Amino acid sequence: GLTDLHSHLVPGVDDGARTIEDSLEGIGRLWEVGIRTLVTTPHLDASLTQTPYRLEVHLEEMDEAFELLRAAVAKTHPDMNIGRGHEVMLDVPDAVLEDQRLRLAESPFVLLEWPHLKVPPATQAVLTRLGGTGIKIVLAHPERYRGLDANLNLAGAWRTSGAFLQVNYGSLVGRYGDSARGRVLRFLERGWVDLFSTDFHGRPHLSLYVEEARQAMEILGGTDHFELLARINPTRVLKGLDPYPVPPLVGSRGVWDKVRDLFRGRERG
Repeated sequence: GLTDLHSHLVPGVDDGARTIEDSLEGIGRLWEVGIRTLVTTPHLDASLTQTPYRLEVHLEEMDEAFELLRAAVAKTHPDMNIGRGHEVMLDVPDAVLEDQRLRLAESPFVLLEWPHLKVPPATQAVLTRLGGTGIKIVLAHPERYRGLDANLNLAGAWRTSGAFLQVNYGSLVGRYGDSARGRVLRFLERGWVDLFSTDFHGRPHLSLYVEEARQAMEILGGTDHFELLARINPTRVLKGLDPYPVPPLVGSRGVWDKVRDLFRGRERG
């Protein structure tokens, strides 16, 4: 089965699943597309980590809500492996990420995002400093950020700083527009994508795009790449191991129009 490291399925705690019914409906859909292990990642602002008492209150609330979800999933999908992390928004550069509940299922990895889908100043220095504290960084959906340079060199600098790049399945097939889709292709051509994830927000009207992304990767000649990005590398992260390097997806430029045409006009849910 596949492993997914980015979703918002803890009910009623962020902009993801609103109710336990939404959560379980989402779990069922993840199961249908072949996901057997998931780490759900409610939003958390990094500024909260600077005040230990407030952070503890917040995490205890998350613990309680997640345990309700875990118990429900054990009844409806007993073979689904479910863990928790957080998607930590770096609204301040000096986050304190020592609490294991901030990590992806208590691994050394933390899922981070830049605030408001916009690249702030000095991002490479921030990632270097955080990496120096002993954590490993997975950077969520780099293809979606406003302010990324045209040549995407900054994304390469993030990887040089030690971050691993997690791309959304939906980005590959146009869920977030042509710009994000084009960036994913260029990342793939450079061997810069380390993980695929759903970033599923647990709403019944939203799509997962896993099967569409698998189909797109097959057209691009990346069947083995999909296996690395969707199953092998996410599983390695949960074992505390760095993702394997993913080879550049060479020769894909000529068939990219086929992928674009296949999904052009698809409703963006």
